[in-house]
Amino acid sequence: MSQMWNQIQEAVAYIRTKTDFEPEIGLILGTGLGELGEQIEADCIIPYGDVPNFVESTATSHEGKLVLGTLAGRRVMAMQGRVHYYEGYSMQEITLPVRVMKALGANSLLISNAVGGMNPHMAAGDITVISDHINLMGDNPLIGSNDDRLGDRFPDMSEPYSRDYINTMEEVALEVGISLKRAVYVAVAGPNLESGAEYRFLRTIGADTVGMSTVPENLVAVHGGMKVVALQVITDNCFPDALKPANVEEIIKVANDAQPRLVSLVTGFLAKAEF
Repeated sequence: MSQMWNQIQEAVAYIRTKTDFEPEIGLILGTGLGELGEQIEADCIIPYGDVPNFVESTATSHEGKLVLGTLAGRRVMAMQGRVHYYEGYSMQEITLPVRVMKALGANSLLISNAVGGMNPHMAAGDITVISDHINLMGDNPLIGSNDDRLGDRFPDMSEPYSRDYINTMEEVALEVGISLKRAVYVAVAGPNLESGAEYRFLRTIGADTVGMSTVPENLVAVHGGMKVVALQVITDNCFPDALKPANVEEIIKVANDAQPRLVSLVTGFLAKAEF
């Protein structure tokens, strides 16, 4: 058996010693949504460090816990905080939790993140749903020998984010009166933010938003046959001719201020979507 397969089975076996809960959907609660984990009627909460082969998050505001339970009437498995490539982990390490979600029964994945906004029609505090992405991270979690039990060697990316789920999310936004825009997202390795010339380049190639996560998790989910939807909160404006020094505290504040709207969208989506 492949090393990845063994790692998944070891993690699943440990979680099964704590609970027999079977999730319908996995949630990755990034910056701005970490507290949503507190609203889950938890069947089981497990720190990442307790799960075999999981790595721990070192990022600001990311708690690093698995929460399995019920939210908006649906069975969810939530990552309360994520791990990032820039933390020094491999692509395979940061995406292992998605593999484990799939192995435990989840066939869908909802991702959230905080991003910089490069589209002048979008502003700090806006929420977007990802319609497509560009991978400029310089790596890919699917590189290496392929285990056919986990997915096809060459996964199709014509619909990396489910069109049905995007439409459902937009219906929820309309019902609850929240502005929601579609965005093409570009992922970079980080951890530094971009220079003005880099923002100009990223905008030129078609990106609306930029961040340091999400694409690896999406690739692994699609590889495993999961349907994906992703929400973003724009935490700062990244206009190359008017750049200001980044303020991490302000970025986190903007993300936290958007949290009630994000929570409404996520819970509304969970109640409405078909998994």
